[in-house]
Amino acid sequence: MTVAKPIPSLTSQRSVLPEGWPRPKGFSNGMLAYGPTVFIGGQIGWDVAGRFPDGFVPQVRQALANICDILVQAGAGPEHLVRMTWYVTDMNAYLGALKEIGAVYRELIGPHYPAMALVQVVRLVEPQAVVEIEATAVLPSEMVPPSRP
Repeated sequence: MTVAKPIPSLTSQRSVLPEGWPRPKGFSNGMLAYGPTVFIGGQIGWDVAGRFPDGFVPQVRQALANICDILVQAGAGPEHLVRMTWYVTDMNAYLGALKEIGAVYRELIGPHYPAMALVQVVRLVEPQAVVEIEATAVLPSEMVPPSRP
């Protein structure tokens, strides 16, 4: 097994790529990580007032922004993500907007690609939601998440 070198500023995680496997585009097949862990429940594309934007890509943007907000609250950033699971109600809408989704992803998450899965579902709990994203982040061991009162 060949293990990719860790990103210099992120010594607590690294991508895992079995020898001979093609390098994936836009995700990692596996991640090796250790340190304080942040588990983020499924985030949908609504804002703090519970409003959904119109369209698939705007909901993806908001769901990713919600994830980033939770990461900041936990003392982490998008570079600490090690896993994401995307649930979409319309695979064709996702596939038809790959270029736009990629641009939004890079804008909010950056050039960091954790292990990912994408699943089409019949519907999500909130009827207006078209995407839900779960995530896990691992902070470097030397980072201590802020305490909350």
